[in-house]
Amino acid sequence: MEWQELKRLVRQGEGLHLEFKLKTSHPEKIIKEMIAFANTEGGMLIVGVSDDLQIKGVKFPDEELYVLKKAIQKHIFPALDYHLDIMQVEDRKERELLIFHIPKSAGLLYFIDEQGNKKVYVRVNDKTIQASKEMRTILLEKRKNKSFRFRYGAKEQLLMRYLAEHGHINVSTFAEVAGISKRMASRTLTLLVLANVLTILPQEQGEDLFRALEPEEPSVNGQIR
Repeated sequence: MEWQELKRLVRQGEGLHLEFKLKTSHPEKIIKEMIAFANTEGGMLIVGVSDDLQIKGVKFPDEELYVLKKAIQKHIFPALDYHLDIMQVEDRKERELLIFHIPKSAGLLYFIDEQGNKKVYVRVNDKTIQASKEMRTILLEKRKNKSFRFRYGAKEQLLMRYLAEHGHINVSTFAEVAGISKRMASRTLTLLVLANVLTILPQEQGEDLFRALEPEEPSVNGQIR
């Protein structure tokens, strides 16, 4: 990567495919960002850039890299695929940037093992969010590149009427409105996302939301395909 290209990336700020960290002081947070990229659309994580988009670099890149690699090897499963570039800061030759290129996973979902608790993360705009059960199922099934069909029955008709009036719905509300179990509500909403009828909107807090899919809109948050 050329220096001018790097500066252009930094100027555009964090987003779906880009995350900055000043240091690797909190590797447990950084690895969540990394698997979120892999589970979503892929992306780039640059260590050595401050929150206010200043390219600072790191003074001891070997130490920073050791801390992060240790966390990657210990907590991410399966083994994370990534490519690392190390770049000198143009006007501070004693400092370097660690640039991690993380491709989108072709088949498997990556997770972090936190004391036996497996957590999957996804990227939503410029945020990293823990994936719900529905989101995990959708991501896995979409990687299979197959078609999904569904029966447009009474509960589906009720759902579409509700969405026409309220805009969006979650699993608990659908279960209550339709008089069905949460398990059935979850399965129905998930299938309708896979069939490109609904889109899922992952939430940082509370249950994920579902709404009717707009024409030519990707079926997962407008970002994850």
